[in-house]
Amino acid sequence: MDTPAAGSPLADTQLVDVLIVDGANVVGSRPDGWWSDRAGAAARLHARLAATPGLANHVVLVLEGRARAGVPATRSGPVHVVHAPGEGDDTIVDETRGVVAERRTAAVVTADRGLAARIEEVGGRLLRPGWLLGRLDAPDESGRAH
Repeated sequence: MDTPAAGSPLADTQLVDVLIVDGANVVGSRPDGWWSDRAGAAARLHARLAATPGLANHVVLVLEGRARAGVPATRSGPVHVVHAPGEGDDTIVDETRGVVAERRTAAVVTADRGLAARIEEVGGRLLRPGWLLGRLDAPDESGRAH
């Protein structure tokens, strides 16, 4: 199981205010054929995020490119979906900056080193995709993965 990124530890039981998910990076971390159906991969990730309680007070999934067709943009429901107008990194940094400006804690799930440096600059915490996928893969009360 992956641990939080170096320099910004996050205990398993510590809840953050907002968990911001780099959809492209998380989906791309497993070679499961996502490249042939980016919209479908985004929809599956969204469904798994929505079905997994306790990740954070609020979850924001940032989608870019063809993945945007998989889930409509919304600021309601258990997972807020933000469509990046271009590359997702700028949108993720803007989302993080907004959360931090409100004096709330933000953690970003990504393995992108360039993005990680930008997130740390604006005061966000970092988590690796393996951390999130480990929680999504954990069995629920019925014994099935989320």
